[in-house]
Amino acid sequence: MSGDVSVKICGLIAADQVTAAVSAGARYLGFNFFEKSPRYVTPQSAAVLADAVPPGVAKVALAVNATNETWDEIVETVPLDMLQLHGSETPERVAEVARRYGLPVMKAIGVSDASDLAQIDQFSEVADQLLIDAKPPCDAVLPGGNGLAFDWRLLAGRKYWRKPWMLAGGLTPENVAEAIRMTGARQVDVSSGVESRPGCKDPDLIRAFIKAAR
Repeated sequence: MSGDVSVKICGLIAADQVTAAVSAGARYLGFNFFEKSPRYVTPQSAAVLADAVPPGVAKVALAVNATNETWDEIVETVPLDMLQLHGSETPERVAEVARRYGLPVMKAIGVSDASDLAQIDQFSEVADQLLIDAKPPCDAVLPGGNGLAFDWRLLAGRKYWRKPWMLAGGLTPENVAEAIRMTGARQVDVSSGVESRPGCKDPDLIRAFIKAAR
């Protein structure tokens, strides 16, 4: 694999997890503010974790259909580089969040079949980056972090969307190299794929994942 693939480790909840991700070479760190997630952190806890992140590693806040009040608290409390909208936000809402906070916005798009790809062009107009993830099952509690993959062949030959994009969904140290080969992704995101149990990141799995991605 080429060494210029960027890796995002998402759902960090403890200082040792942040240290492991940074030392392994992650270029993005994600903090999850969705309260139903086992990876949930409060803005106050995330602020402490984010303060330890060195320059050059992007700190990303993930929220799901968050109100302005919720985003206000997150942005005012945590030193951030990017906001990740991981719910059913419309293009108009994405644009509103970008204007309100003046930070780059990444929009997550759930994919299960080719019909879902049309959203990518829509959100390319308003988001700074796109996260192409597996669409959660209808009865899923979490919009992401479910350890599910989609058919990567849907993205084959589609490297040249107008905005940078990141591949997510069911990625592990064992399959990430193949996922990159099939999709042409230059950025990948992982959460449950480097955990020993929900919410508990494994430093060895983080290192293995980043090594495999590169």
